[in-house]
Amino acid sequence: MGDPTILTLRKTMKVKSIQCELLPYIERPPITLHDMYKSACSSDAITIETWRPKWYANIKKNKETFGNFGEKSIGKLWGKFAGLPIVVAGAGPSLQENAHILKDRPEHIKLISCLHSFHFLEDVGARPDFYVTLDAGPVTIEEVSEGGDESVDYWAKTKDRVLLAFIGSHPDLLSKWQGEIYFFNCPIPDDKLRADIDLLEPFHTWVSNGGNVLGACMYIAKGFLGAGPLVFIGSDFSFSNTDKTRFHAWDSKYDADLGQFLRVSDIYGHSIKTWGSYWNFKLWFDYVTQVLPGIYINATEGGIFGTYREGNIMSLLQIPLKNVFDMFNLHERLKYQSENPTDSAVGNNVILV
Repeated sequence: MGDPTILTLRKTMKVKSIQCELLPYIERPPITLHDMYKSACSSDAITIETWRPKWYANIKKNKETFGNFGEKSIGKLWGKFAGLPIVVAGAGPSLQENAHILKDRPEHIKLISCLHSFHFLEDVGARPDFYVTLDAGPVTIEEVSEGGDESVDYWAKTKDRVLLAFIGSHPDLLSKWQGEIYFFNCPIPDDKLRADIDLLEPFHTWVSNGGNVLGACMYIAKGFLGAGPLVFIGSDFSFSNTDKTRFHAWDSKYDADLGQFLRVSDIYGHSIKTWGSYWNFKLWFDYVTQVLPGIYINATEGGIFGTYREGNIMSLLQIPLKNVFDMFNLHERLKYQSENPTDSAVGNNVILV
């Protein structure tokens, strides 16, 4: 799995001024890939049964409003960031730990985010290159501003942002968005529904997603935009390490009722709470890092992505976001020396010693 010195580059992370030691790396998950995938897909049937009529109604309405989806497909963005590092931002509670440094990221490091985090990332000046929405319900309409500054018109901010939207997204959300919109379809495992959608428009720009919008972000970043290394933040899949009742990075009404939960291990080996559905999401992401070639870095600095009680899987490096930025921008330290080779003041300024 590569140079072991890289895998052990960062054994500790600082969480709210508490130094935490990461679990050791393990070669592979303690469950089979087959069982991981089976568990990740276990709720497909009930999801399809619940959302089938809403998906179709939304797609029909959006088709009437926007016309041909193929003319506004995310395929138009193919290869836009080929080979570049892309940060993929979820909406987990650990965004509070490091999202503020996104505004200072190197220019060649790109950012794609779940729409859920819109107000939060806009408030910290993160400047995402793209937002992604997958929800057929109205949840993201509220979350564009929920928990943000009540004096800010967040919808006005959308005019300078680009949205990548599932064709079954809520029509009211799309009508409120003032910036560019590109569309994609999802491979819903229901033959009749897919046939009905094809009658509206055969639109086969597919985005596999594992049933969640962060999965759509990852697929788009790697499959369409052409990402080199993928860097995840806000990808906790669990409640906060420090605030045991918080599932988001802001005050959300969806955190009010804990309901049934599981106790699992976080990346430091601490016992932490999560919901069963998010454990399945986490398994899907772990599965992808095992089977899809790539460099995957978890810079969430908390949560359960890539971790089991036995340790953190080697296919997902656990590195703080600041160190990730340094990794991909180390050459900047020698910019002055490169432009001023006769200046003796730089002395023995080297970085590889």
